[in-house]
Amino acid sequence: MSAEGPVTAEEDGAGGKMPLLDHLIELRSRLLKSLLAVAVAFGVCLYFAEDIFRILVRPLVEAGQGRIIYTQLFEAFFVQIKVALFASMMIAFPVIANQLWKFVAPGLYRNEKRALLPFIFATPLLFAAGASLAYFVTVPVALKFLLGFQGDLGGIQQEALPSVANYLSFIMQFIMAFGICFLLPILLLLLERSGIVTRQQLISARRYMIVAAFAIAAVATPPDILSQFLLAVPLILLYELSIFAIWFTQRRRKTGAETAPVEPLEEAK
Repeated sequence: MSAEGPVTAEEDGAGGKMPLLDHLIELRSRLLKSLLAVAVAFGVCLYFAEDIFRILVRPLVEAGQGRIIYTQLFEAFFVQIKVALFASMMIAFPVIANQLWKFVAPGLYRNEKRALLPFIFATPLLFAAGASLAYFVTVPVALKFLLGFQGDLGGIQQEALPSVANYLSFIMQFIMAFGICFLLPILLLLLERSGIVTRQQLISARRYMIVAAFAIAAVATPPDILSQFLLAVPLILLYELSIFAIWFTQRRRKTGAETAPVEPLEEAK
């Protein structure tokens, strides 16, 4: 049997070394393509800004609020700009993630690419799950609580008149907070793969995570208890899911290492 030479970087999937200037040129190219994708999406979303805001304001309408105001002359215009920018970042995210992957991938080995790809595909799915929970469940519950203060107050009629800017900030805060918090499994799995934390450390820190989940929920949601539970409980469940996912991936890596073929050593000449 003929002796095989050592596996080179190119055979293992990693590119060769590039000068710093080439890295900067490549980075500029990826950034320009990402900005172009955001700009194109922004133009389209600006044209449909009213329709997008109509979707965002639907929970407010379903909560029984039939009126929304703006108190400054330029407020309604800037709200449309913010809506278009918010939507364009969501739409352009796949392009941005793809450009980031194309910039990083040439410097990775084949096994590193296989390890990172699931995280890249799972990130938008988990963010969308968190944003959907906020839009369809948490925001209606919070609005029902906050609008419940309307009515007679010592002989004076108290009425909620939310402005378009305040409501947009309110719902964007919910969507972003829930979407980012749902990325917790991605963060913990990456930390474990990097060797920064271990599964045993995460298990021992479970009690602190419960306190941290409610602290995050208290900051990111209105002061009502139900809204805080709607964020804290999924965070705790995602933490437990992360611990199980780490155990599962460790088991797969251990099984793969045991079943991997061992090449015989060459005889000394």
